[in-house]
Amino acid sequence: MDTERSAPMGTAARTKTTAMDGAGDSRLVVVQTRRGPVECAIRGEGPTVLSLHGALGGWDQGLLLARTVGDPAFRYVAPSRPGYLGTALSLARTPAEQGALYRDLLDALGIERAAVMAVSGGGPSALAFALDHPDRCWGVVMVSSVCRRVEARLPLGWYVMRLMARCGPLVAAMRRRAERDPEEAARRSIPDPELRARTLRNPEVGPLLRELQSSTLERMALRLPGTENDVAVTRSELSFPLERLAAPLLVVHGTSDEAAPFEQAEEMAARVPRAELLALEGGRHVAIFTHREQARARVARFLGAHAPGARASDGDPNSLRSPGTRKSVVQ
Repeated sequence: MDTERSAPMGTAARTKTTAMDGAGDSRLVVVQTRRGPVECAIRGEGPTVLSLHGALGGWDQGLLLARTVGDPAFRYVAPSRPGYLGTALSLARTPAEQGALYRDLLDALGIERAAVMAVSGGGPSALAFALDHPDRCWGVVMVSSVCRRVEARLPLGWYVMRLMARCGPLVAAMRRRAERDPEEAARRSIPDPELRARTLRNPEVGPLLRELQSSTLERMALRLPGTENDVAVTRSELSFPLERLAAPLLVVHGTSDEAAPFEQAEEMAARVPRAELLALEGGRHVAIFTHREQARARVARFLGAHAPGARASDGDPNSLRSPGTRKSVVQ
């Protein structure tokens, strides 16, 4: 295990005409798979990376993950996971079923192999895909996620949010408030006032974080079934034979993550044979925003080192081509 510590497309696809603010050259499609239609966005060119969102997500947040820590030298396929936006929960509920759905999605798009990059609640299905379909996966990036049951009790805010999500006017008002006052909206996820202000002021990171805040509150009711399913999965008897994971693994995790315990990141890195751990010192569940420079550089280096016939993008100062371990602490 390498540890680095850093501080603060095929005929089955039917194109939809959809506004994709901030998504650049992305396109949104509905892909007919063996199990049914899967909504996904596709961005960029190069070796394929499945980009999987977490709770209260969708294809938009899968793209946001790619834009936050991904290297532009790759093609990102960002599906709305089952129960989110335009993909029905009935297609796949368990991590194993969702992993099989990702295989079917690649088949429908005519893609032989892909890496998988997942954040938070998308992590269990990413592990299932890599373990159950090793011939289709060339790398795994786990961001602020888990590999076994989360023992912590759900906060009261979760139950309040479930009720509010079903009240459209209330959610719309919350979204307007978050857009007017992004610092207040980020207070819970980034409690340190100096770090919060610095993150929101950053000309690249600030807009990405504000986009996350806003998208979570857009069409919230359509994100709720998948979120409830993810919560049930992570509170169940979740277990993976991590020692059998053949693909190389990069774990990116904040050491102070309040939602996904850092101990689980250490466990993944210790048990997977070809694992690397980037521990973002003091980072919480949104560490890829507060520590974006370190996370993005490490992900670029990992993908560039392991992609079949690929290298990190030329001219990108955040892209590192050497797979060697770098240990650093930046205050």
